Amino acid sequence: MAETDFPTAIRDLRNTLRRITEVTDVEKLKAKIVELSDMAVAPDLWDDQANAQKVTSQLSHAQTELERLERLETRIDDVEMMVEMAKEEGDDEVLADATAEVASIHKALESLEIVTLLSGEYDEYDAVMTIRSGAGGVDAADFAEMLLRMYTRWAERRGWNVKVLDTSYAEEAGLKSATIEINAPYAFGTLSVEAGTHRLVRISPFDNQGRRQTSFAAVEIIPLLEDTESVDIDENDLKIDVFRSSGPGGQSVNTTDSAVRITHLPTGTVVSMQNEKSQIQNRAAAMRVLQARLLVLKKAEESAEKKALAGDIKASWGDQIRSYVLHPYQMVKDLRTEHEVGNTQSVLDGDLDGFIDTGIRWRNETAAEDD
Repeated sequence: MAETDFPTAIRDLRNTLRRITEVTDVEKLKAKIVELSDMAVAPDLWDDQANAQKVTSQLSHAQTELERLERLETRIDDVEMMVEMAKEEGDDEVLADATAEVASIHKALESLEIVTLLSGEYDEYDAVMTIRSGAGGVDAADFAEMLLRMYTRWAERRGWNVKVLDTSYAEEAGLKSATIEINAPYAFGTLSVEAGTHRLVRISPFDNQGRRQTSFAAVEIIPLLEDTESVDIDENDLKIDVFRSSGPGGQSVNTTDSAVRITHLPTGTVVSMQNEKSQIQNRAAAMRVLQARLLVLKKAEESAEKKALAGDIKASWGDQIRSYVLHPYQMVKDLRTEHEVGNTQSVLDGDLDGFIDTGIRWRNETAAEDD
């Protein structure tokens, strides 16, 4: 970067940070930290473990968000000072370091700026993700398990809490379905662009003739509702089954009937939970997810949009949003944004920020064009 670009670049960084700070509402964030800090030191906090975990998690995320904004402001101040000193001393090496730091700050701000684009009704909520194997037999079940690992690693890289709510294993390998809860501010808004059908092309490790196989998996994202935002459910509309939790290959991993399956008869919506320790806990978790899914259906009916929120996901040809090609070449490509990456292993290991950020920008641009 030429010397004359530094003042412009630094001014742009400050403007971007200011926009992010305004949207974040730092004063409100600080007040929230004070309130949560007071709650966190209450002597009876852990009498209700679920609420205690929610409070401590929200406090941690709020503190991290504030620290990140303050750290970026400090970095911009530091790089401005670095440039001034380097120019005074004619130190080209320090100027090169400053150039690299400006680029690094710009990248950090770009990622942070994505949050400012999340303004949907439920975008700031936690998320529940369900991954289901689709067409492709055992390869599809294996692909579903690969996606579960990919999203779990992506969330963990961000320091987001991931909780497995339910896993239904396929007979030979992989998963029929899995449901996870992801706790973080704007988890739903961030991940909602991942909803849709994902397609895998590779040489099947389950084909003794080594043939290429195409398989599909569906990803559904719904917001995890607050207790105050719920759909009234008539107990008479529910069919509740209890059964034993099972492991890979159908093996029993629980000797008691602690797993719960709830069917909402009017809509046919089915929710299963088996990863909590007791039937009561699994039932409570299943009801929360059922509430969220029924709200999605309600919103879709109200807006008359077939693919509102979670969408209508078939997990088959003609419906895919992203392709993961491992043979005859290596590429992951999003079919909506055209964003593509050649390092497929990196993506499957959780390097998804490029796809998600591009997807959020694409969604906002598309919405603006439709208005």
